[in-house]
Amino acid sequence: MKNNMQDFILQKSNELFEKVKGYREHMHRYPELSYKEFNTMKFVSQTLTNLGIEHRTGVGETGVVALIKGDHHYENQPCVGLRSDLDALPILEDNDVPYKSTVEGVMHACGHDVHTAILLGVAEILYEIRSELPQPVKLIFQPGEEKNPGGATYMIRDGVLHNPEVEALYALHVFPDMVTGNVGFREGIYMASCDEIYITFHGKGGHGATPHNTIDPIMIGANFLTTVQQIVSRKCDPTIPCVLTFGHFEGLGATNVIPSKVHLKGTFRTLNESWRKEALELVQSYAKHMAELAGGTAEIEISKGYPYLENSPELTSGLKNKAVEFLGADHVEELPIRMTSEDFAYYSQEIPVCFFRLGVRNEAKGIVYGVHHPKFDIDAKALVTGIQMMVLAVM
Repeated sequence: MKNNMQDFILQKSNELFEKVKGYREHMHRYPELSYKEFNTMKFVSQTLTNLGIEHRTGVGETGVVALIKGDHHYENQPCVGLRSDLDALPILEDNDVPYKSTVEGVMHACGHDVHTAILLGVAEILYEIRSELPQPVKLIFQPGEEKNPGGATYMIRDGVLHNPEVEALYALHVFPDMVTGNVGFREGIYMASCDEIYITFHGKGGHGATPHNTIDPIMIGANFLTTVQQIVSRKCDPTIPCVLTFGHFEGLGATNVIPSKVHLKGTFRTLNESWRKEALELVQSYAKHMAELAGGTAEIEISKGYPYLENSPELTSGLKNKAVEFLGADHVEELPIRMTSEDFAYYSQEIPVCFFRLGVRNEAKGIVYGVHHPKFDIDAKALVTGIQMMVLAVM
């Protein structure tokens, strides 16, 4: 990369810091839940309009798509894509900051306000140097990353990867475990699939003193929970990462009341699509048989979630090398496999992608809390690094 372009990116990203910080703080004050990002969509649209960038709204219901191209680009020339997400989480914020959420019980606790603010900063830079872009750039502001079926599915349905064709797609995500100024990469399979499991065990309620006259759904549920883990320990190839967790068990009885039903909610995650299908079938089979053995019944719902995310080795190593050159090797980290999930994985099933991490941690400022925590926040200086990396991705 030419040194004058590196110098320009460095200078411009720092010049835009206060403006982009303002974008982030505005969105943080006014968060919106998945698929309800109407005002956020309007804010992104107005910002792009102010920059002179043509775009479409209402893609995937509440998404925005813009295309930046120079006069030297031909009609429908394949492009590179950059993606951010718009939605917040149903979390009550516990930070004492000027930009604290003004919406009770809703908070940008996963950094999507950060991602979107960065992409708006990137948009301004790319539009200024559009005559020097090697190919057009499509900016994707996507709704609903936090909730099934994932806003990516709606964007893909609405043709975001076509007209013009997206040849490669990049996205970043805040990472509170990594210090500000650092970025992280992993080639190949990186994040797990994610499915939600809802089970209701029906029995026959009654008096706790006469359990022989009941069909106890609490015992059915308890036996199921201890037995179903054999799917992971005895049915799964030990070389395949796999997690089966139930975080909700509700049986509304009393000290001397056996309820007539219990509700369980859980998640299944893995990095192998064949095993994913087999394991979910086994979960349903175990639930039905455990209920039948006790004389009860099982009602099972599987909410199919995101697939596993696989990074293109070529795209990922390419951007990693640029990061080493631009930031220095000490600021570039190798990431381990994660069992968390991300709907960006849907794009990875369609085209080559690179999903990388942006450090936002600053222990001196007390910025140490993880995503989905009511005290989550970022070191704002990470915005500059994020802008730089996303611009580098397309140059």
